[in-house]
Amino acid sequence: MFESVNSLLAEHDDLQEQLADPDLHSDPVRSKRVNRRYAELSRIVAAYHQWKQLEDDLAAARELGAEDEAFAAEIPELEEQLDDSSEKLRRLLIPRDENDGRDVIMEIKMGEGGAESALFAADLLRMYLHYAESKKWKTEILEQTSSDLGGIKDVQLAIKGNSSDPAQGVWAHLKYEGGVHRVQRVPATESQGRIHTSAAGVLVFPEVDEPEEVEINPNDLKIDVYRSSGPGGQSVNTTDSAVRITHLPTGIVVAMQNEKSQLQNREAGMRVLRARVLARQQEELDAAASAVRKSQIRTMDRSERIRTYNFPENRIADHRTGYKAYNLDAVMNGALDPVIESCIAADEESRLADLGAEV
Repeated sequence: MFESVNSLLAEHDDLQEQLADPDLHSDPVRSKRVNRRYAELSRIVAAYHQWKQLEDDLAAARELGAEDEAFAAEIPELEEQLDDSSEKLRRLLIPRDENDGRDVIMEIKMGEGGAESALFAADLLRMYLHYAESKKWKTEILEQTSSDLGGIKDVQLAIKGNSSDPAQGVWAHLKYEGGVHRVQRVPATESQGRIHTSAAGVLVFPEVDEPEEVEINPNDLKIDVYRSSGPGGQSVNTTDSAVRITHLPTGIVVAMQNEKSQLQNREAGMRVLRARVLARQQEELDAAASAVRKSQIRTMDRSERIRTYNFPENRIADHRTGYKAYNLDAVMNGALDPVIESCIAADEESRLADLGAEV
């Protein structure tokens, strides 16, 4: 049933030898890649040994149970444990997204709904900051454009994880957040207590570990500098510190003005640009292989929602998985785990179905 395990066991042994080589740690990019893969395979190896031990124990119990009732009594429990162990190992053998261990760049943008949409975008930012804090992940706001009334027109956020295990990676959890998030509530600006519907968009990109990982020719960049501005367009800086970077081959544009230093804005802009170029490259590879996984919706159309936040009913609903709960207040404070786990489970079921179809 698990024919592929033998090759994975051999790869695990090989990685163990590589990790013992001092030369590996002089190459941070390769070292990080090897550590990620080793952590991923270690979970599979442990699950395989547990499954093999239970299989041996069950075979022994069946053999001895013919003459000893004590051994025969253990058989039902061992059979149940073996079934659970088999299912766990089967799920671990599902081909994992190669980016699961990466950190992410997240963008939150106001959509339809005017001022209320900008306020909701600010609420989403706080929700993700609280969620990251609960995971002990580090966060860094790279760029933020605020609106009136304390809302956010758009924000770009870097989130950095703390584990070499891809299953615990930032991308492994937050890749499902990309799409249109719809809110239903009475806006602060509504005097008659009517419920309004508005939307905000979230985009998530795996961050590039090292600049060399994504090759960007400096000659392919058009870099403009200008004075940064605040809400309403007023100038907030007397020097040309804001930076707009255009990647000519793809047309991707990144603008940064958070920092007072042009150099800092340029460095932040390149981090976002590399993440977007990496995502574009992988989308093209997926399309070429006819294996596009449409996990993110890149428009702000309210009809293309992935999730609804209903404040009057204190209800959160994910439209992809069917998940629904009445603890929206807790979710907005960062209690996102059950929602995200429903997405992970649905993704695993889809991958298992794909594997079954291939067989």
